[in-house]
Amino acid sequence: MNAYRSLFVARFALLLQYRAAALAGVATQLFWGFVKVMVLEAFFSHATSTQPMTLQEAIGYAWLGQAFIMAIVPWSGDRDIQDLIRSGAVGYDLLRPTDLYNFWFTRALAMRTAPIVLRAMPILGVTMLLLPLTGLSGWSLAFPPSFAALVAFFLAFISAILLSSALTMLLTVSMMWTLSGEGVNSIFPTLIIFCSGMVVPLPFFPEWIKPLLNALPFSGLLDQPLRLFTGNLPPNALLSVLIHQGFWIAVIVLFGRFLVSRGVNKLVIQGG
Repeated sequence: MNAYRSLFVARFALLLQYRAAALAGVATQLFWGFVKVMVLEAFFSHATSTQPMTLQEAIGYAWLGQAFIMAIVPWSGDRDIQDLIRSGAVGYDLLRPTDLYNFWFTRALAMRTAPIVLRAMPILGVTMLLLPLTGLSGWSLAFPPSFAALVAFFLAFISAILLSSALTMLLTVSMMWTLSGEGVNSIFPTLIIFCSGMVVPLPFFPEWIKPLLNALPFSGLLDQPLRLFTGNLPPNALLSVLIHQGFWIAVIVLFGRFLVSRGVNKLVIQGG
């Protein structure tokens, strides 16, 4: 465990160095957050039927999605590891006295948590604390309706990070089975963004497709934790959320381990 802990700390510290990129990302996510909020306000002002979320819940959902977009959404696999696989230098990782999947999963976990410090915390600070002071309280991110809702969100968010790391591993390992890995790393994140609620909150989808979207692992990344935060899901729904996330974490980790094992057995490293 000490080896994995040291790897996580070192990788986390390395990722914290990209502060200029993070600052640009914060500005970008705030811009798109305002666009989403304005679209939601226009939608609710012209809606003639009862909606599955209130405007304040939908605004909170949008801001939380912008804040945690880099932490929760697995945009790509670990590029460094994919380059090692492509070049054959992955042989050095195979010689380490550690489990290869656990070693790479620890890197993925650091890659998913570092954006919380660099991007999520500044965005949450602006939307929860600064916006109400500027007279835009209607566009701000409201605090959870109760302490129980905050605890439920926190626990579900931890599981979402683990689920995102497991999905990141699938993208990383795909490099063992393709020449460049760009196809999978381009298509898979698009599917995740659509099915997780990042574009449109899942409660607004047609009723006929909701059971499928709720059953897929992607709802456990974004939709369910964010709805716990806003109060759209009651805190007593936490157990079902954790069961859903835990099931998919186990399935994806086992599948990832299988791919790593098969990939190592078929891997051919050329050169000295």
